[in-house]
Amino acid sequence: MTVPKQIPYTRNRISAEKEERIRAAVRGAQSLPTENVMSRIAVADDASLFHAFLNDPQISAPIYTLPRPLTIEAVEQFIAKHVAEQDKGEGMLFLNFNSDGEIGGYQDICIWPQWAAGELGGAVHPDRQGKRKGIEGAKLGFDWMFDVLGLDLICETAALDNHRTARLLDGLGFKRMGETLSQRDDGTTRASLVWEISKEQWSRKHGD
Repeated sequence: MTVPKQIPYTRNRISAEKEERIRAAVRGAQSLPTENVMSRIAVADDASLFHAFLNDPQISAPIYTLPRPLTIEAVEQFIAKHVAEQDKGEGMLFLNFNSDGEIGGYQDICIWPQWAAGELGGAVHPDRQGKRKGIEGAKLGFDWMFDVLGLDLICETAALDNHRTARLLDGLGFKRMGETLSQRDDGTTRASLVWEISKEQWSRKHGD
């Protein structure tokens, strides 16, 4: 039986200086470009509002990285985990707000500083789906990860039957690499497809 490879598949070790620059950029990040009115790092006081946003199955059901069961306490721990990751320069959680102060989406970013690589996850409100908002938001996020964080590679995953994400990543020029086993904190696993794109490949397809 073939054991699925861990992500990212591509692992090019970088200098200690570049790794520390990436960690510093992650620690210092406060906002992320978004199609919403405002974006900022999630904090503990956001737990109730974020829980209400995620409580819609259209938003949370396809997302494997979210805690289960999805209680307010679990969301509090989810936010706290990302605060700790940002302190280490290894992850961030952004909330995006509309003009009414409601959450319109979020981004969950995982960083592997030692390989100058990262993964962007998250969701937009159903009202914004099907209007290219997800595509536009993803492009803004990927641009930011390459240009501001200084990453060389972005690695993305999605469930085998997540055709919406597959179309998005294929359309943005990501290359299908194979499969991996995604694992929750509770130990449950799910087979996932893996895509990757380098900074050079992204620039060739999306550069000015």
